[in-house]
Amino acid sequence: RAANDLYSRAVSKVRQPIEALFAWLIEKSDIQKASKVRSTKGLSLHVYGRLAAAFITLIFNS
Repeated sequence: RAANDLYSRAVSKVRQPIEALFAWLIEKSDIQKASKVRSTKGLSLHVYGRLAAAFITLIFNS
């Protein structure tokens, strides 16, 4: 039981910052709106473009 609790706490410590990062990305870039994307290349362009815009916003609004 103690090992299970320790494992759960370790996973939570790793998971929470990752979830916060993705929540921030969704909030800043609206990255989930890709309904018009029809190809893998288009999806890559959409995702990387949105990521670039989010990080540019982070850099210049800090």
